[in-house]
Amino acid sequence: MASQENIRNIAIIAHVDHGKTTLVDEMLKQGGIYRENQATVTRVMDSGDLERERGITILAKNTSVYYKDTKINIVDTPGHADFGGEVERILKMVNGVLLLVDAAEGPMPQTRFVLQKALELGHKVIVVVNKIDKPDARIHEVMDEVLELLLDLNATDEQFNSPTVFCSGRQGTAAYGPDDTGVDLVPLFETIVNYVPAPEGDKNAPLQLLVSSIDYNDYVGRIAVGRVERGTIKVGQEVVIADYHDSTLKQKGKVVALYEYSGLEKAAIQEASAGEIVALSGMADITIGRTLCAPDCIEPLPFVKISEPTIEMTFAVNDSPFAGKEGKFVTSRQLRDRLEKELLKDVSLRVTEQGSDSFNVAGRGEMHLSILMETMRREGFEFSVSTPRVLTKEIDGKLCEPVERMVADVPEECMGAVIEKMGRRKGDLLSMTPMGNRYRLEFLVPSRGLFGYRNEFLTDTRGEGIMSSVLETYTPMKGEIERRLTGSLIAFETGEACSYGLFNAQERGALFIGAGTPVYAGMVVGICSRNEDMTVNVCKKKQLTNMRASGSDEALRLTSPKIFSLEQCLEFLADDELLECTPKSLRIRKRELDHAVRMRQLMKKRNQE
Repeated sequence: MASQENIRNIAIIAHVDHGKTTLVDEMLKQGGIYRENQATVTRVMDSGDLERERGITILAKNTSVYYKDTKINIVDTPGHADFGGEVERILKMVNGVLLLVDAAEGPMPQTRFVLQKALELGHKVIVVVNKIDKPDARIHEVMDEVLELLLDLNATDEQFNSPTVFCSGRQGTAAYGPDDTGVDLVPLFETIVNYVPAPEGDKNAPLQLLVSSIDYNDYVGRIAVGRVERGTIKVGQEVVIADYHDSTLKQKGKVVALYEYSGLEKAAIQEASAGEIVALSGMADITIGRTLCAPDCIEPLPFVKISEPTIEMTFAVNDSPFAGKEGKFVTSRQLRDRLEKELLKDVSLRVTEQGSDSFNVAGRGEMHLSILMETMRREGFEFSVSTPRVLTKEIDGKLCEPVERMVADVPEECMGAVIEKMGRRKGDLLSMTPMGNRYRLEFLVPSRGLFGYRNEFLTDTRGEGIMSSVLETYTPMKGEIERRLTGSLIAFETGEACSYGLFNAQERGALFIGAGTPVYAGMVVGICSRNEDMTVNVCKKKQLTNMRASGSDEALRLTSPKIFSLEQCLEFLADDELLECTPKSLRIRKRELDHAVRMRQLMKKRNQE
């Protein structure tokens, strides 16, 4: 059993793509977790299929390494602001954080967000300047930027004088000075052991354990993960589940199994004392933020207030003509159960029921909700979603909307296009900093102004731009923002798309479908080049006459269809359109499928205007 002095609990926080998961890989290798001949994979902590495909961390995960006699519990956190809820809740489990900063990019918006949360909790901070072997590294400037950020966030004197370690996560080296050559990660391990305090807590006091994370296993059900704040927890122990914000909740439970994190595995243990991070099973309805207490001393712990969601979409049962053909789970009951299951482990998600077969799902950003949609698709769910909407608040009698701090790194020649587009989207330019032959632009822009902008941004910067944003504040509504300058091409009848019909339709704009694709009336089959919707008949065949055969004219050349990803579909959606998600297809459709009804609604709207 490890004593408290031999334990360190740390979280690794950073902006996306600054190398957290790669650094954890090397810490695991040098921490003696693998056998000498054991096959290893890169980014081992990104265990989900979606995480490995996209190269991003979505869920916070626990692991541990040993350095000499000290066990270092590590929590790897996501870098995207959309998964900020994952970062906020696990900070209660740790005593210190490694703030990872890219030696070329420097601190970015998400770095500011997670660092602020860590400083508020009074955690010790170790600054890790990563990727020092990059050719464009600006180590000294980045160190100055980190100090400016700490000043900005009102860090205490001790936090301001945090130690700095210089690493190359890919090579697995660390050094105390920017010009020193590292050999291994010993300087990093030494700094963690010497600077991060050991967890405090009286082993002999009554039990207190705050649940900071939930894991799920089909065999044992829900697994609660948290740090033992005080006392000792044992297998078979009777506990009371309490909630700081709900004094009426006092539910009895029993610890059936207890695990500690040992490298990448969970190892079964009989007991754990204050300061250790453990996982336990046996309680069916345990949730994040609850406290496990000893029955004779019920004192629940306060849980960090998770930031509110900023955008919302409506998830509904799919009611298109092709409903139920590709999905396994299609009913409102199955959709409700799946969303409720997601609520158990995602603290920054909100679900409210709208009528019998639709649900308003609110989250941190488009990516937050699109990852949930992609996961559900892969599980066999079929549903439809509406366009994203921002969640407004009333502050001092004024209707306010969320505003994000958006940072863009762009080549010098693309700067004008980005500033112009941001101006149209009601963005205010805060700063413009040259970085070699690139510029870093910082804007305050309404969240709804960023809907659908990412693709445009990549086009404007020829794929070389990097943009990221994080919620900054709420300000009064900034008026109308035009989202789309093009209309939709809409299928006129149900059937199978033919080359002849597609050939005539492609003159009107870019198509989403190829020959042989089943379509239904009201389905969006392409982008119209004008700023209006247009109905096209893609099922139209060339008629046979007594003069010629139907295929005897010149060969019809079709342009390749545009295939949209899930995020691109969400960005393209207009307010009167829905996205139909099935395990095999993504189809954009009009809410009202009937062409005649749509025309009547359009005429009515024009008359009112």
